[in-house]
Amino acid sequence: MQCSWKAVILLALASIAIQYTAIRTLTSKPFQLCPLPSPQNCGLGGQETEPPFERGAGCDDYPFFSINATRKTHILILATTRSGSSFVGQLLNQHQEVFYLFEPLYHVQTTLIPRLSHSRNSADRRVMLGASRDLLRSLYGCDLYFLESYIKPTPTNHTTDKLFRRGASRALCQQPVCDAFGPADVNVEEGDCVKKCAALNMTLATDSCREKRHVAIKSVRVPEIGDLRALVEDPRLNIKVIQLVRDPRGILSSRIETFRDTYRLWRIWRATGRRPYNLDLSQLTVVCEDFLSSVSTGLSHPYWLKGKYMLVRYEDLARNPLLKTKEIYDYLGLPMDKNVEDWIHANTRGSNEPSAKHKFGTVRDSAANAESWRLKLSYDMVEYTQTVCQKVLHQLGYKAVRSAEELKNMSLSLVQDKTFVTFL
Repeated sequence: MQCSWKAVILLALASIAIQYTAIRTLTSKPFQLCPLPSPQNCGLGGQETEPPFERGAGCDDYPFFSINATRKTHILILATTRSGSSFVGQLLNQHQEVFYLFEPLYHVQTTLIPRLSHSRNSADRRVMLGASRDLLRSLYGCDLYFLESYIKPTPTNHTTDKLFRRGASRALCQQPVCDAFGPADVNVEEGDCVKKCAALNMTLATDSCREKRHVAIKSVRVPEIGDLRALVEDPRLNIKVIQLVRDPRGILSSRIETFRDTYRLWRIWRATGRRPYNLDLSQLTVVCEDFLSSVSTGLSHPYWLKGKYMLVRYEDLARNPLLKTKEIYDYLGLPMDKNVEDWIHANTRGSNEPSAKHKFGTVRDSAANAESWRLKLSYDMVEYTQTVCQKVLHQLGYKAVRSAEELKNMSLSLVQDKTFVTFL
């Protein structure tokens, strides 16, 4: 017994000595900002946009402690399902210097919380958010290999045909990632990309990401802006968040039409005029709670969001797509190229094409679509929504209706003129 406690003391002392040595080693070297030897650190046209800084000897020892000299812009579209996020994503996807990914967090959700689209369990939420932040950080650094951990089945030799909505990204349907289309093929349909391009080579996708000047990601799987604070404050990133909101009444109507099985009881309510006793009201209330919390944080202008947060109402974008898109690009500090303008003109005027009627399509008469929910929801459903979402409706400038006649009177808009000043 005597030998045993002496051995424990010796082991403890040895452990302390090792930790002390490690701490001394780390703290004896001054913290340095080390440039990465990749295209994202190069000025445009080979010109340096910032004065060069001296590279210390410690940079080779700690390659991950680095910061971009010219800073890629890391764009995140923060939204919820059926709020117009696919449309906003395409506004960025059309830019020649943007590498765009459509809902990569889908793979995190389906792997960690299968069969649940919006888990409210606090433990599930923490796991999901932690994994999501790690993945976003890696993707913004163009490390697409990290995504492979969540793709099922696991990619073989960094190759997969299971990336969710691969065809929604222009960069993944162009050279060097895909040889089926040339530079002249500007507007490749998502379905054509999936059919004609070979399985996605993650190494080539990573190369494409690194060649682009900016990275944009769309996600409906992060509940609110506060969940992103660790990413926004990460000095290695240059995050710009676009929070997209929409009238909750319009979101509900769109979800009822799109997710028919999940929202079956809401359709019964609409058809019969009687609210089912077992209706999952959280399908509506969660949207309003998350909006209220996130928007309240964003509009309170906390220091960590300075220059990094813009609030966009879908209805404003739908009514004035070109003007609002220019405002978005100004906020991002990017020039809006002709491809973006051409896409706006082609995709906001309505169409009889089959793609215009696809539930996740972006071709539609955007102005007419903004308040079309008023012709689809019953007044009692709207009245209930206005009751449980009263605070966020007021905050975002959406008017309440007081009668069925007022609801159906499309000559009166329910969207107030309201300006949300970006915190710069």
